[in-house]
Amino acid sequence: MLIRGAELAGGGVADVRVAEGAIAAVAPRLPAEPGEEVIEASGDFLSPGLHDHHIHLMAYAAALDSLACGPPEVFDTAELEAALAAAASGSGWLRGVGYHDSVAGPIDRRWLDVRIPHRPVRIQHRSGRLWIFNSAGLAALGEAGPCETVDGEPTGRLYDGDRWLRGRLAGAPPDIARASRALASYGVTGLTDATPRNGPAERALFDACAARGELLQRMTLMGAEHLDGPRKLHFHDYDLPPLDEVVEIVRASHAAGRTVAAHCVTRVELTFILAALAEAGARPGDRIEHAGVCPPEARDEIARLGLTVVTQPNFIAEKGDDYLAEVDADDQPWLYPAASLIAAGVPLAAGSDAPFGGADPWAAMHAATRRRSRRGQAVGLCEIVTPERALALFTTRPEAPGGAPGRVEAGAPADLCLIDRPWAAAREDLGAVRVRLTLMDGRTTWRAPGDAEAARG
Repeated sequence: MLIRGAELAGGGVADVRVAEGAIAAVAPRLPAEPGEEVIEASGDFLSPGLHDHHIHLMAYAAALDSLACGPPEVFDTAELEAALAAAASGSGWLRGVGYHDSVAGPIDRRWLDVRIPHRPVRIQHRSGRLWIFNSAGLAALGEAGPCETVDGEPTGRLYDGDRWLRGRLAGAPPDIARASRALASYGVTGLTDATPRNGPAERALFDACAARGELLQRMTLMGAEHLDGPRKLHFHDYDLPPLDEVVEIVRASHAAGRTVAAHCVTRVELTFILAALAEAGARPGDRIEHAGVCPPEARDEIARLGLTVVTQPNFIAEKGDDYLAEVDADDQPWLYPAASLIAAGVPLAAGSDAPFGGADPWAAMHAATRRRSRRGQAVGLCEIVTPERALALFTTRPEAPGGAPGRVEAGAPADLCLIDRPWAAAREDLGAVRVRLTLMDGRTTWRAPGDAEAARG
């Protein structure tokens, strides 16, 4: 394949030849070879393929087949009731996702029974920690299990019970192919799946999907034991284990040649994990996931320990209004920082956290350059980064997130993303960018419908 007349980083325009899975040549003008496919870029920007450094692929795939129950699709009780009513006549489980209490308050089994009494329903809170069932849903499970009870009656609210729930729900895995195609349409060529329970079974599932051509991205898997990716540490501030237990987990992971990646949304979680890493001894590649609240003293300790941060700038746009209403005023200045971490020398990369955030990396880049909520409220404007730096959040290698961004150069893997405009136009509104062509290992994984700018040499 020859991509002709593409704008590259730095403003130059060149032809780019792809062969045998790699970039074979980059030059101002390359002659088309006989039978070679030619893509006329016409000055549009060609980027290295994007890498989502923090995603939950199976949950994202399941969410695509689920009912949206919270912002940005559903904002109040009437809208939720209308969405449920439209789905009430179906059969089998109705799975909802993205619920937030700002929509209709702390809904429970009885609230759902009024709206959908007969079809089993389960709705996931957007935090990922809570499922809410109606009575028919509890009956379908066969028992209330660890669901919350009040006065001996189950409320239908299940906290942190995914492991139990998976044991009660039998069925085929979600449609990975559909989810992978959606990500390819954004120019995503690599994923780091950050699901804590990942193990050999998940590795085998993803490998099989890739072999069948259903998984179109390179996959890095973090999770529990028996993997070669980062060991995921996932603790909540209300139920932290003894510090010495976490120190031993970190040391054992390092001894096995693995780094660790620690979920840290709150100030307490971050403080706890930093103490554990300081005691165990951090190693290059150890990661802080989210850094949802990261005050200056924590930022300085992250820098001292040589840690990497993988953050979610999309959350500022998607959830900023709720943060400003619900997060302690003392913590609001330190929500999902970016510019200050970079200034402190901390390697910074980004992931979507889909399905708990939007999966479009261009929307996340736009959020990083604007720091505005859906209602236009400012959320830490001092943490704004340039469009170029926002792009770099998604173009660093999976084994070195926040390191040197990828480049379109001879010898590099042919993981590429051709967008629909020059960079000067794209940087003014990254959220408006659409992808014309995505290549992974030189193979076309996405071509925009109607994009006919191709010919044969």
